[in-house]
Amino acid sequence: MALAQEPKTQSFNLLSGHSIPAVGLGTWKSGSQATTSVYTAIVEAGYKHIDTAYQYGIQEEVGQALQSAMEAGIERKDLFITSKLWPPKEGEVLELNMEGVWREMEKLVNDKLVRDIGICNFTISKLNNLLSFAHIFPSVCQMEMHPGWRNEKMLEACKKYGIHVTAYSPLGSSGGRDLIHDQTVDRIAKKLNKSPGQVLVKWALQRGTSVIPKSTKADRIKENVSVFNWSIPDQDFKALSNMPDQKRVLNGEELFVNKSVGPFRSVQEIWDNED
Repeated sequence: MALAQEPKTQSFNLLSGHSIPAVGLGTWKSGSQATTSVYTAIVEAGYKHIDTAYQYGIQEEVGQALQSAMEAGIERKDLFITSKLWPPKEGEVLELNMEGVWREMEKLVNDKLVRDIGICNFTISKLNNLLSFAHIFPSVCQMEMHPGWRNEKMLEACKKYGIHVTAYSPLGSSGGRDLIHDQTVDRIAKKLNKSPGQVLVKWALQRGTSVIPKSTKADRIKENVSVFNWSIPDQDFKALSNMPDQKRVLNGEELFVNKSVGPFRSVQEIWDNED
């Protein structure tokens, strides 16, 4: 009897008609290891989705990995590369012109320079504002999401408009909410004979979100994408979905807040007091 092989990846459909691979590789804080980790993810582990940003300072490393992957036979059209625009630096702007920025992003789609545009770290208030003038709706909203911060209000708001959600920091954080060593996660992982990381990735997928776990270790990169031919039983899924003490790991203070000149002068302003 032949055994079913683990599929390399699955995908979710987007408003644009394109699709986004269900599991991608996060690259924040990957540093010089990004070249090796991105190449390993694509060529050895079968990833089709890489998440990065200019602000991460690793564009050359990611670019080298993509070039090497294509030289190894991977076609660029099969890869989904996510990047991001960063908030302006101190003193560059006093108020964000969301509509002006979005119009320029829409031009990128119309000029066929990008296939999809999306948003990250949004609130319901910011989303409603954007949708009031957008000609092209965002295909994806990327947010911190894991059992320790389910972010259910934003998830439901995006579902209402057909906007797909990508979950970042799906494993929590060793400096904040360390879900890898959480007792509930560990219990379920042992029951299913899976790693805690696989359980957390699978939880995100079963919620209907894509997910971008970050790792620079080859074995973890491969492990995190081996999540498609099994499922978390309902009772265990509910246990993960009802974990107490909901709180963001990344509240954005270090990255986005400037108390003197803005445009965000407090954490509350970033999240529009919606938490």
